[in-house]
Amino acid sequence: MKKFLIKILPYCIAVAIIFAVLGSFADGNTDDNYMHFAVKKPQNIILGDSRGSQSVVPGVLKNKFSREFDNFSLNIVQSPYGQVYFSALKRKLDPETKDGVFILTVNPWSLSLDKNVRNFKEYPEYHSPLNDVYTYDRAPNYEYLLKHYTRSWFKIYTEREAAVGKSNSFLHEDGWMEINVDMNQDSVQARTRQKVIFYEKIANQVELSNDRLRAFDEIINYLRTKGTVYLVRIPTSRNIMAIENKKYPHFNKLLQDISHKQNVKFFDFSNNTDDYRYTDGNHMYKESGKIFTSRLADSIRAGKTLK
Repeated sequence: MKKFLIKILPYCIAVAIIFAVLGSFADGNTDDNYMHFAVKKPQNIILGDSRGSQSVVPGVLKNKFSREFDNFSLNIVQSPYGQVYFSALKRKLDPETKDGVFILTVNPWSLSLDKNVRNFKEYPEYHSPLNDVYTYDRAPNYEYLLKHYTRSWFKIYTEREAAVGKSNSFLHEDGWMEINVDMNQDSVQARTRQKVIFYEKIANQVELSNDRLRAFDEIINYLRTKGTVYLVRIPTSRNIMAIENKKYPHFNKLLQDISHKQNVKFFDFSNNTDDYRYTDGNHMYKESGKIFTSRLADSIRAGKTLK
């Protein structure tokens, strides 16, 4: 056995070196989450789901406020508000943060849970990398790649940005998810129809969750000790917003109550549906996201002068 181990050791070392080299090429093309775990810990952060990840552009905020922002929004399955997201936030945020700016994008789905869920292992985020990856500032981040990259590692190299350019979904270092799709009217309408069907189905399956509301409250409490918190409701197309308003007619009142109790500002843009273009009725087109972020920044500046 000893001789066998001695013989295979060089091969094991060679394989390890190959994987280490391949992993070093991981970037925004690798997948839709990797860069969240491979940058320095931020002091100014954006939270939410895929609406937030695509609609709030850190680069625009940086130009407005002369400070770096990180968009730590993933999607409705992996980053709804809850204890998993809260624990990940505490690992992600720079522990030295004292005067941070925190933008919490929120919609009814990010505070809801399937009515049939009975235990934590059935929560959709249970299998999220936010639940089992503990390093957020390593580049390359081999922990993330070993646990959550399921394709051939050679694709990390062959599909890297330097080789093929940006993929259709490209995750920037600052956490902004840039989506590049056909914005022809027929294509947008087809994607929108699919998204409407999706949300009509979801609306029949979920209800507001006390667990999520409690975690949301805890997140706000935590961040208030480290800076200023803003709640933001992002607009969607009329048909998606109609589904939300029918399912949750008092949702804005709920957010207003939370903002008053927590003494934080709430910016409601949900009535501005026609001001923006959407890739699928639910997510803003990237150019509209830049406009929206600029208007959000102006709203924040009008309410408080940032240091």
